[in-house]
Amino acid sequence: MAESVYKVIEIIGTSPVSWEKAAANAIAVASKSLRDLRIAEVVEMDMQLENGKVRAYRTKINVSFKYEKE
Repeated sequence: MAESVYKVIEIIGTSPVSWEKAAANAIAVASKSLRDLRIAEVVEMDMQLENGKVRAYRTKINVSFKYEKE
């Protein structure tokens, strides 16, 4: 197996619809500037509330990507 090095970062996506959409939004945006995304792990889910109602769903995700060799 080839030796590889990966970086893990934390991102947070939001959506007025669902936690799943919030996660998908986070990955869609991250993939525009990060290449070779490998794994996404949902770490935490919460909601923003306003007047007793859900305003937005938030999903915190750890994403890993592979460092490119020089």
